[in-house]
Amino acid sequence: MPQFTDRRRVRHSADQMFNLVADVERYPQFVPLCKALTIRERSTKPDGREVIVADMTVSFKLVREQFTSRVTLDRTARVITVEYLRGPFSRLDNRWTFMPIADGGSEVGFFIAYEFKSRMLAMLMGAMFDAAFQRFAAAFEKRADQVYRKRPI
Repeated sequence: MPQFTDRRRVRHSADQMFNLVADVERYPQFVPLCKALTIRERSTKPDGREVIVADMTVSFKLVREQFTSRVTLDRTARVITVEYLRGPFSRLDNRWTFMPIADGGSEVGFFIAYEFKSRMLAMLMGAMFDAAFQRFAAAFEKRADQVYRKRPI
């Protein structure tokens, strides 16, 4: 099963980066391949974790697919998990972690593993997904620089 892991030190705080990744409605503005995102449901669990169910449309050239996922925002632990519900994948696991570092910045961890249901779709989208994930974390870092203003190292 294809997977991608990235860990980056960024100039922005762990809370700022958490908030940026948690703002899923804005993904179409800057996330590679994300063409649309619709929130279906938003709730808060008794333990304070926020849960969002959303449909994301990804597109590349002539291929356009939509999938639904459940996003759990755990602000206390600074962890965001994404559970796949339905769409073109047979499996999709995604996890973000945000660790404060001494200089006021943070270390952002990103992990994704996925498998398409269709072998044909895997052949069409697989290489493109790999390239997109290479740019994925950089897109969030660039967005943070725009939203929070770049600060000196």
